[in-house]
Amino acid sequence: MESSFLTDLLLPLALAFIMLGMGMSLQVADFQRILVQPKSIGIGLVNQILLLPLIGFGLCMLFGLSGPLAVGIMILAACPGGATSNLIAHLCKGDSALSISLTAFSSIITIITIPFIVNFALVYFGQESATVQLPVLRTILQVFLITLLPVFIGMQIRRKYADFAIQSERFVRIMSATFLALIIAAAILKQKDEIVEFFVRSGPVALALNVLSMGIGFLSARMIGLEARQRITIAVESGIQNGTLGIMIATTLLKSPEMSIPPAIYSLIMFATAFVVIVLSNRYLKKVA
Repeated sequence: MESSFLTDLLLPLALAFIMLGMGMSLQVADFQRILVQPKSIGIGLVNQILLLPLIGFGLCMLFGLSGPLAVGIMILAACPGGATSNLIAHLCKGDSALSISLTAFSSIITIITIPFIVNFALVYFGQESATVQLPVLRTILQVFLITLLPVFIGMQIRRKYADFAIQSERFVRIMSATFLALIIAAAILKQKDEIVEFFVRSGPVALALNVLSMGIGFLSARMIGLEARQRITIAVESGIQNGTLGIMIATTLLKSPEMSIPPAIYSLIMFATAFVVIVLSNRYLKKVA
């Protein structure tokens, strides 16, 4: 599969499908509630935009990771929560409206922050020959088309055809997961000869990034007094990053399949940890109910 086919067609289609499914589970009242609870949005954005890149950089230094793989970790840490986090938050019985709102806000903000963080990583980790520039207007349009617009359409479907929305939700999720799996598999297959070495080198960093960011997200939400479902959502949004966007930046903008390996490995790891989080979250909600 060519990288342009992956990034130009499969990736937007997968993200749009997931966001459509989330939109079909939401109503306007969900977002109205968020407007009177700005601290939940604030703590989520602080974790995603500020803390996550710092944690990623610290882990690269701690584990001695350098070169393209370190840049790949930083690309991942610079990415927003992503549509996959919305699905996982939903399965965790978290606050879906908060999850989608955070994804939308962080996606817009990271349009500006991603180039700075990635360019810093390229220079610091000795890859300064590569450059990345995200066209702001085009990126804003892409974010709108694959996140906000599908959510709006999904909400309209839910409002007008509630029964159809409920019946279609499972199909949309299965199709979305299939697309994402194909993208991750394609990124890994491109580096199949070195994937074991790359996994050994960047896998522990990716796992630590995932677990630490989720743990910090949950504790920070608890510290400011958010309720249980919002604590879970902040944890998920902090720890489940948009690996597919990371793959796109690495392969399409930086032309580096090697840099795409950490986001791909991270995506595999986060699905495994997400399963644990889903189980623990459901138990936690029953306990505090």
